Amino acid sequence: MSEGSVSELVKYRLLEATETLTEAEILRDAGSYRGAVNRAYYAMFYALLGLLATRQLVSSKHSGAIACLYREFVKTGIFPPELSRSLHLAFQRRQRHDYADIEQPDGQIANESIRDAQRFVEAIRDYVDTLGL
Repeated sequence: MSEGSVSELVKYRLLEATETLTEAEILRDAGSYRGAVNRAYYAMFYALLGLLATRQLVSSKHSGAIACLYREFVKTGIFPPELSRSLHLAFQRRQRHDYADIEQPDGQIANESIRDAQRFVEAIRDYVDTLGL
């Protein structure tokens, strides 16, 4: 993949993350907390895909992409462990609230999920900016 196409993919993924974060906020404000938790996680996931693209890494599974974050960026000291933990928590919340029987998140969980996603996306964006992409 050429440097130009990598840059375009990273920009696209970060735009996708930003738009999805806005969707999470809209859903939260409408009282649709399950949808807000889902979209907050996906905002983080799209930002993660953009981050992985900076190294031309891909994963066909969410768990694989999450593992790449730890292996390539946390273990090496680029990002703090808290960033990885917040992504793991968001993934667990999305799984639980999308697939568990009779489990609905409340406004506090939605707010925490969105706050974590905002921090995550901002950290990825800041890092990508240092790369000049």
